[in-house]
Amino acid sequence: MKAARSGNPEKKAPALLDAIRAVGELLAAEGETAGIVVVGGAALILGGIVSRLTEDVDIIATARSWRKGVPASISRPDPLPASLLRAVSRVARDFILPENWMNAEVGAQWDMGLPPGFEKRVRWQQFGGLSLGIADRRDLIYLKLYAAVDNEEPQSVHYQDLLALRPDKRELAAAAT
Repeated sequence: MKAARSGNPEKKAPALLDAIRAVGELLAAEGETAGIVVVGGAALILGGIVSRLTEDVDIIATARSWRKGVPASISRPDPLPASLLRAVSRVARDFILPENWMNAEVGAQWDMGLPPGFEKRVRWQQFGGLSLGIADRRDLIYLKLYAAVDNEEPQSVHYQDLLALRPDKRELAAAAT
């Protein structure tokens, strides 16, 4: 999915936003709702931090309870709701995307733990029947540092994303713990 340079996420990632909107529209058309929290390249693009290609949308959590129509708590994304999987599959077909363009593989991070206070810092956006949470910059620093250390190549996308987040020494020290 391509993103162009701009401070406005709406202009920054039209293909990514179009695919996400389509998922939300399909859910709404079925009378369904789903809530997911994204990290990785998609979160960085949607947050206006980077302008690059991404091949997938990494789901680290799903909303499990709702309060006044807003996600109130999150949990491990295993399993993803069947209605979400149907919508993602249809969008993959319609937009000619890989079948796993939206996936929960990064959900295994729950085994290692999420940064303290992660859930409170998620910023929610609504796309039809899809509530999409974007991880906070602080949390992305934690997760990108973990991924960059796992892949020691300075050319890796994780390392480059970490540089784009511009963490200071205090943030890096906190993330290292």
